[in-house]
Amino acid sequence: MTLPTLLLLPCLALAAEGPAWTDLLAKPEASFKKPRGKWFMAGGVALKGKDGRRLEGKDGTGVYVNGSDGREPDLFTSESFGDVEVSFEFCLAKGSNSGVKFHGLYEIQICDSFGHKGPLTGSECGGIYPRANLLPIYKHVDKGIAPKVNACKAPGEWQALSAVFLAPRFKDGKKIANARIVKATLNGKLIHEGQEMATPTGHNWSRKEMEKGPLMLQGDHGPVAFRAVKVRAYTPPEG
Repeated sequence: MTLPTLLLLPCLALAAEGPAWTDLLAKPEASFKKPRGKWFMAGGVALKGKDGRRLEGKDGTGVYVNGSDGREPDLFTSESFGDVEVSFEFCLAKGSNSGVKFHGLYEIQICDSFGHKGPLTGSECGGIYPRANLLPIYKHVDKGIAPKVNACKAPGEWQALSAVFLAPRFKDGKKIANARIVKATLNGKLIHEGQEMATPTGHNWSRKEMEKGPLMLQGDHGPVAFRAVKVRAYTPPEG
């Protein structure tokens, strides 16, 4: 191996890693559209109250918390994404519920499923959320797509989720391929792989699908905190 080849190796390794990550919490006021309600920056969080159903922020930066009561607006990114990779950490209060939605439509559920026994459904942490009708009352019409394992940690612990999302494909205005989760892990455990989604999830299931859309972090269903929220474009391998 010649010396010039050796010098090129670090550059080749960096190229193989893909595009650079964008840290959405570096400047949340720019990363997320208004309204953002009373989401606030903290240095950490801890369970609050005897029942542990609230989160209390600690001084500092790097952690984004959905207010004092966990009922703040969902966060939608200012930027739209097609195929995308996301990586973040989250912390939930006891019994809390959140989620990450690709294109604002396809949800991987985030909720307190610690210690859940019995069959899993898409309503558990890491599941692809069930379809639902919004009116006359919110009601599931299927069970969604369950995670392969229940990898949820206890309330108050930091948890890590990463996922690669492929947008639906269109030709001449018609959908020719469904959206798909290429791979998703929760706390280092595989929860989805090569999983197609024929429609959006929740009450969005009948909405028009698109090639690009915002990333959404749910903030109106209970106390949750996020940190190290990173996104980057994903290019599927050829062949």
